[in-house]
This record gives sequence, structure tokens and C-alpha cells, in this order.
Amino acid sequence: MADSSFDIVSKIDHQEADNALNQTVKEVGHRFDFKGTGATIAWSGGQKAIEIKANSEERANAVLDVFKDKLIKRNLSLKILDADEPRLSGKDYRLLVTLKEGIDQDHARKISKIIRDEGPKGVKAQIQGEELRVSSKKRDELQEVIALLKGKDLEIALQFTNYR
Repeated sequence: MADSSFDIVSKIDHQEADNALNQTVKEVGHRFDFKGTGATIAWSGGQKAIEIKANSEERANAVLDVFKDKLIKRNLSLKILDADEPRLSGKDYRLLVTLKEGIDQDHARKISKIIRDEGPKGVKAQIQGEELRVSSKKRDELQEVIALLKGKDLEIALQFTNYR
């Protein structure tokens, strides 16, 4: 019998992220506490980063909080965000938020080690670029690995795809 397998990936649903950003733009434009503060949020560098501008550090962080709320409502993990501190640029404070996608080599090794050390014995994990392929003869063992990784507090958002 062939091995069963699944892939561990870290991907962003860009359409949902774009919808969350558009909702944030709309809310910042309508909310009374943002009137006259020059608060804006927009994509920067394609869909890899977001730039927030405001006239104070607190306003920039408040816009970020609104964006986080919109992401949560759209079932996106906050682990995809990597926010810098607001920096003064001219008269405005700028806050750059990058979106993390893909599993880097360090995290891939860490996940692979967790599977080896704490997972069922018949499970194999292979690093394939920015994703991991986990395989086993028994499907129940794969379910155990998924439950194990969901229980761990890793710094990246994980999705489990191609379950066969």
C-alpha cells in the first residue's frame, strides 16, 4: 500500500488580506476618532507589505489594530504580520507591516524536529523548498501530527494541504 501524505505550508489568502485592507480603509475614513489625523493604510511593494501613515504614533498603532480586527474576522492568522515600530518621517509617523509567507529553513527544521521527537514513529517529514511533506503508512498517524502541530505555538501560520 502506498504512503499517505500531506503538505505543511504557510500561505496567505491575498484576496482576503486585500478585503481586510479595503474594509480598514473604509472604517478609518468614516470613524470620528480618525478625522483630521491624516491616517491612511495602503499596500506597499505589491502585496508583500502594508504602509500605515498617521500624525501620531498612537493613531498609527490604532489603524494597525483596526486592520488586525479585520484580519481576524476573515479567518487570517495574525502570525502573518511582522510590524515595525512607527517612525517619524517628516510630519507623519509611518508604520511598515510586512506579510510573512512561506516556511523558511529554520522553521522547517524546527517543525521537522517536533515531528521526529514527539510524533508517531512511522512518520517521515521532508523539507521541499518553502513547505514540508509529511508521509506515513497510516492515516491516523498523519492526523496525530496535524493535532500535534496545531497544539504547538509556532511563530508562523501553518496550513495543511494535499491530504492524500
